[in-house]
Amino acid sequence: MKTQDETLEDWCRALLQALELEDVEVDVNEVLALAGVAAHSVVRPAAPLTTFIAGFAAGLASGSGQATDAVSMHAAMGVARKLATDYAATEASGA
Repeated sequence: MKTQDETLEDWCRALLQALELEDVEVDVNEVLALAGVAAHSVVRPAAPLTTFIAGFAAGLASGSGQATDAVSMHAAMGVARKLATDYAATEASGA
């Protein structure tokens, strides 16, 4: 029986292949960590929404030649993580 990590890696590879993105490197743990920050800092349904939007932004940046895939993904995920963390702090302060 496969572990959860093995299943996620297999799923990621299968999805990338189906979308003809075999050359794209995905750090599954980093994506899941971002989803966790969004889920706990905003609301749980923010997790898939946040990761989708960050991935879309990274794809646009990379596709337009603004940065490499890795740099685009790192930057988009960093912005999303900071915004989610700031959102939680703002909500906690009542602002």
